Amino acid sequence: MNMIYNSPSYCVVEFKDPEGLVGGFEIMDKLGKKEIYLGGDLARHFRDGVQELIQSEPSVEEVDEFLSRFEGLMQHPLVLH
Repeated sequence: MNMIYNSPSYCVVEFKDPEGLVGGFEIMDKLGKKEIYLGGDLARHFRDGVQELIQSEPSVEEVDEFLSRFEGLMQHPLVLH
């Protein structure tokens, strides 16, 4: 598990499988108090989008805007332990 992004609005954690390859991503909407786990094809699509975004050296606001595209998929409440 590796936190790859953290802003006042969002947090993204990358999970790797036993072989060390990316297994998925958890995107947490701190303000909306929801989260989603992306695995498989969705994780690959997300990783490709992030890599493309990084090439433009985005601001925090631009990264948050990119992450906001996933809010409609977030159905699980964010629970702190």
